[in-house]
Amino acid sequence: MVDLRSLMSSVAPSRLKVYLAFAAIYLIWGSTYFFIREALNGFPPFLLGGTRFLIAAALIFAWSLAQGNSIHPRGDLRTAVITGFLLCYVGNGAVVWVQQTIPSSVVAIAIAVAPLSFIVLDRPQWKVNFRSRSTVFGVLAGIGGVLLLFSAKIQAQLGAAEVTPEFSVLFILILGIVGWPAGSLYAKYHPPQLPNLVNSGWQMLTGAFFFLLTSAGRGELTHMDWGAIPASAWGALAYLIVFGSLIGFSAYVWLLQVRPATQVSTYAYVNPVVAVLLGVFVGNEVLGWREVLGLVVILAAVGLINLARYRKAKG
Repeated sequence: MVDLRSLMSSVAPSRLKVYLAFAAIYLIWGSTYFFIREALNGFPPFLLGGTRFLIAAALIFAWSLAQGNSIHPRGDLRTAVITGFLLCYVGNGAVVWVQQTIPSSVVAIAIAVAPLSFIVLDRPQWKVNFRSRSTVFGVLAGIGGVLLLFSAKIQAQLGAAEVTPEFSVLFILILGIVGWPAGSLYAKYHPPQLPNLVNSGWQMLTGAFFFLLTSAGRGELTHMDWGAIPASAWGALAYLIVFGSLIGFSAYVWLLQVRPATQVSTYAYVNPVVAVLLGVFVGNEVLGWREVLGLVVILAAVGLINLARYRKAKG
């Protein structure tokens, strides 16, 4: 079992800790797309997100207090709230919402373009990022990959008189693609003074607050039949809490403080592959040629950008 206290230590990280943290966001996060879909078989979307992050935050705070550590946010509450809102509510919330109508594997492929958003949103690095033709071409290719991925829905929308539900999810996904990198970069340039684990807890609590507020506004609790929730949905929720939030999210927050944001964002290479494998072979999802080609184009675009960065660093 991963020792979270050791993993989140502020001491200079060892290679093993870095490898474990990357393994968490590479493999575990890739599997969360499948488990979100499973949990949606019993929970409404915003209640699912709120319950997941509320329990995870409570467990983190309980662990910290048991270790004799303070959970008081002090002057870092603003940073934690802004980051938690963008990461947990906007970024993760978009993923949860669209999986009501889109297969988990397709959502993971679309989210793979997120590393390109890091480049576009990282304004302090614009002069460096956009000086490279490979970087510019990679960003444009990534956008093209997303358009290819949703080309069938776009074509259907062009022939419709009103905005179709299938097309509207594209805009929700864009919120997730932009919200997650925005929160990550904000956290990168506004590092908190809190211990990383406690900081993660406040971010999750913020996400839980907005999820549950939205859930209450939509009346999800009034229509909830707790006895009808299947065991598989409860199991998926438990997986999301323990592996997706306590281990995966906390590892991500920690990595942002010790590694470059663009390097951390490479989780998007592996996540869609893991999600596609689980979705197709376990969830019986079907991918067409557009989805497969879109995945290849997006990953190639991200790879091109990172190759340009590597060559520049070596040169």
